[in-house]
Amino acid sequence: MPGSTPASAPPEALLPVAGADRRRPFRNPAAVAGLALTTVVVVVAVLAERIAPGSPFQTSPQDRFRSPSSGHPMGADQLGRDLFTGVVRGAHSSMRIVLGVVVISSAVGLLVGVVAGYRRGLVDDLAMRTIETLQSVPRFFLAVLVTGWFGTDASTLIVLLGLTSWPLLARVVRAETMSLRQREFMVAARAMGSTDRRILLRHVLPNVAPAALVVIALTGSRVVLLEAGLAYLGLSDPNVPSWGALINNAQPYLQEAWWMSVFPGGAIALSVYGMNLLSDGISRAFDPLAGSART
Repeated sequence: MPGSTPASAPPEALLPVAGADRRRPFRNPAAVAGLALTTVVVVVAVLAERIAPGSPFQTSPQDRFRSPSSGHPMGADQLGRDLFTGVVRGAHSSMRIVLGVVVISSAVGLLVGVVAGYRRGLVDDLAMRTIETLQSVPRFFLAVLVTGWFGTDASTLIVLLGLTSWPLLARVVRAETMSLRQREFMVAARAMGSTDRRILLRHVLPNVAPAALVVIALTGSRVVLLEAGLAYLGLSDPNVPSWGALINNAQPYLQEAWWMSVFPGGAIALSVYGMNLLSDGISRAFDPLAGSART
């Protein structure tokens, strides 16, 4: 029939054209702003030792409570420690934890979500019961307990948060995979003898990637807050600078040294806001109803 796809056409011919969609996030102001803010934080974290080569724990009695100046752009604390160095090195510590957690949670979440949504049946039921169990456990209090028992090493926190941050991603990916399962290009791929591995790698993963990126960006922002909260409570490595620890240190001096809390707090807000903007921008860019909703 006219307009029908020839029987000899490969399954890729039935795949929705997504080449132009890849540019959508870069046309969305929220996504661009979020990407810019997140990039700034990541660059500072990567170049932390070059930007602030000194030790964040170096004391200088003559600089106690020094307000922001050319010598101390963000001021100094009650021991004369340079706050700029602490904030920059804190970015490195925070982004290192975020990266570790995102890698672990993304790997587990994508695997569980894709397999559960594609296989269905007993595998899906088992995955959903596991997800529901993990989501019923408050991560922050679990992190408090685990760090109290096993120490405040960063690797412990990365493994803990990584193994408890994947359920939301798995849920989203599972739902996307289930919606793709009966699409024409998936049916055509199976009819032409494509293996499950090829279908998952060539057709499922590229199509669930936008939704997955939204959740991954949100996960990063939540990890920043979790890490800062634990550090604020003293449940972080005291030998590693942290934004939360800097705010905790500033608590007794809020009136006489405002800069001790404002700059670490601003760093946290900037990081979280950037990742949230990026997540929202990606979601709007790939939402087919976003354009009509705004008109």
